[in-house]
Amino acid sequence: MKKQAVFFSILIVMIFALSATGWAKTIKLRFAQQNPDTGWSTVNCVEPWLKQVEEATGGQVKIQAFHGQTLAKGKDMWDAVKTGITDIGWCFHGYWPGMTPLTDVVSLPALPFRSAEEGSTILWKLYETFPAIQNEFKDVKVLLLYTSEPYSLITRKKPVKSIEDIKGMKIRMTGGPPTDMMKALGGVPMLIPMPDNYISLQKGVIDGMGAPWEAINVWRFYEVVDYFTEVPFPAVYFSISMNKNKWSKLPKDVQEAIMSVGGLAGSKFWGKNFFDAMKDQTIEKLKAEGHGDNIYQLSDEERQRWVDVGGKPVWDAWVKNMNAKGHKEAQVILDMALGN
Repeated sequence: MKKQAVFFSILIVMIFALSATGWAKTIKLRFAQQNPDTGWSTVNCVEPWLKQVEEATGGQVKIQAFHGQTLAKGKDMWDAVKTGITDIGWCFHGYWPGMTPLTDVVSLPALPFRSAEEGSTILWKLYETFPAIQNEFKDVKVLLLYTSEPYSLITRKKPVKSIEDIKGMKIRMTGGPPTDMMKALGGVPMLIPMPDNYISLQKGVIDGMGAPWEAINVWRFYEVVDYFTEVPFPAVYFSISMNKNKWSKLPKDVQEAIMSVGGLAGSKFWGKNFFDAMKDQTIEKLKAEGHGDNIYQLSDEERQRWVDVGGKPVWDAWVKNMNAKGHKEAQVILDMALGN
């Protein structure tokens, strides 16, 4: 009997030990995004990062991914995260002009960064530095923030090599500062969700659009445009955000594990792998298919004209507008974004 008691005591201890490790309940989280499951960004950035989260948590977290707007549409993602329709969402802030106005600084035109990884680094550091920016995301838990590289201009039928060329053209831009820049340049800004731009270009609803090279490839815009011009356009920014209530219920060690691949490291990863890795590949693809002569670079002189006409005035207007709304830190935020 004594041996049996000892045996059962050991068995109970082993059961509790196993329950605390291998038998612990798996935490299942849903991730939603608008991009297709076979696209470059999904294959080379989204899925690898979701795997990083699972590995960082030692398998405690398992993520079910919903791609291609199957759980929530891109323009509805912020509300989907807040209300818990999805646990984690890919949020494109260009859909919601004015919602995060101080964070919009990173989408001002002609900022000094030229790569998405560099822009993402600046954005996360702005978020870490300024409580006023953090407050704009108070309804969710921000896991990371990242930017595109500055957009290029793609057009159908007519190439754009100067400011004069763009006047009167209907150009799809995102809201906020990018829209302001297009107005300053003399174009007509159009707000159209990314999934609708292919048909809008095809049917001539728009004459062109600002787009990162990742989108040009993933959405196959090269099939319905003729010309590609690299200009000092704004970048756009994104958050990978989590439902605040869901986050608060996670064990502290799981939260720390997730943020070990989020924060600055995660922001840089998404910028580099979502955008930067695609640019050279897409340009080479276009050249191989005979479109190399239709890819343009502005001259240094012309580029400076775009900065002077469509960049600097938008910076000043942004600071003035923010100050009028009580955001007295706007100039300091802009200075940091400019590297001053």
